[in-house]
Amino acid sequence: MSRSTGRLAVLALLLALAPAVGAARSEWSGNISLEYRAFVQSPLDPRQHGDNLSGAFEPRWFYESDDGRDSLLFEGFVREDQGDAQRSHADLRELLWERVGEDWELRVGIGKVFWGVTESQHLVDIINQTDLVENFDREDKLGQPMVNLSLVRDWGTLDLFVLPGFRERTFPGIAGRFRGPLPVSTGEARYESADGDRHVDYALRWSSAIGEWDLGLSWFRGTGRDPDLLFAGDRLIPFYPQIEQLGLDAQATLDSWLWKLEVIHRRGQGAAYWAATGGFEYTLYDVGGTGLDVGLLAEYLYDERGGNAPTPFDDDVLAGVRLAFNDEQSSEILFGVIQDLNGDGEVINLEASRRLGERFKLELEARWFRDTRAGSLVDSLRADDYMQATLGWYF
Repeated sequence: MSRSTGRLAVLALLLALAPAVGAARSEWSGNISLEYRAFVQSPLDPRQHGDNLSGAFEPRWFYESDDGRDSLLFEGFVREDQGDAQRSHADLRELLWERVGEDWELRVGIGKVFWGVTESQHLVDIINQTDLVENFDREDKLGQPMVNLSLVRDWGTLDLFVLPGFRERTFPGIAGRFRGPLPVSTGEARYESADGDRHVDYALRWSSAIGEWDLGLSWFRGTGRDPDLLFAGDRLIPFYPQIEQLGLDAQATLDSWLWKLEVIHRRGQGAAYWAATGGFEYTLYDVGGTGLDVGLLAEYLYDERGGNAPTPFDDDVLAGVRLAFNDEQSSEILFGVIQDLNGDGEVINLEASRRLGERFKLELEARWFRDTRAGSLVDSLRADDYMQATLGWYF
């Protein structure tokens, strides 16, 4: 058993015993899922796996005191993967104590914090590390040790963060898919700070609703969550620099329109640079009296570093459509295409979900990498087109 798996098991046992201590409200929930990925093509590296089966367990426990002022949240995650040993992993997503006052909230422990409004990527979202072995879309996050004080005032909410300890990004292993020509050797990670993964980071964010606008201004100083990858012969070594980032996220709700913007300015990871993502979503409600809502999406993705950016999204456009059927099964479909305006390629995404009865949910996902240019970041994934089905049981 790995150290992370053992720690998760011990904490789960302790929490299972906790409700006996006079809890006003205590409940378990979560899901167990089975995932199958079918790859359209053979991998570029013969060491990589083909079609793949995996299973995941996500338990969640919530406790709230009699007076509602104190609460405790636990969320764990375990995955066993058929093809990639690095994707078989466990993580403590959350173990967070919260105390609520009249105009403040204090959270201490391991938690998840999300910042962002755009569909294609979340530039301002910097508190938690990406769990990259879970999915190429970078939506899954690792738990982050934190102390978070929220001050609720008439002029908005101010969140202050102390982040003691750093989580390294997970990467696919030698047999895994969605990686470049060379695997990343996570065991050789390097840091700019002499404190390594014990460096204490700091962040703050002001957020408020002003008229039709939801606004957020954020600041972060500490170990960058996006590592530089250093070439070392037959492998890549992650290097985590010290950075300072300013961020803005804004969303305006104007009738059927949602206007969205995320902007960052980052220093410390090479030359200082700007990056931004912005666009809109326009929704047609109850089309033809069928109950179907159709959302039309468009976004522009920009990175000042251009072709030197370690991301494929430096000059790209997203166009997509979201279908919400508003039925008893909560059926939804999201389709989108991200096109690189410099000819590096395009990424086609399809996501769909539907509840099956009271306890089950079926999710479908597919991605295709098209018209890639040799040497581009997207080109390294040109053989990783896939279709995926996930069946989850919720309790």
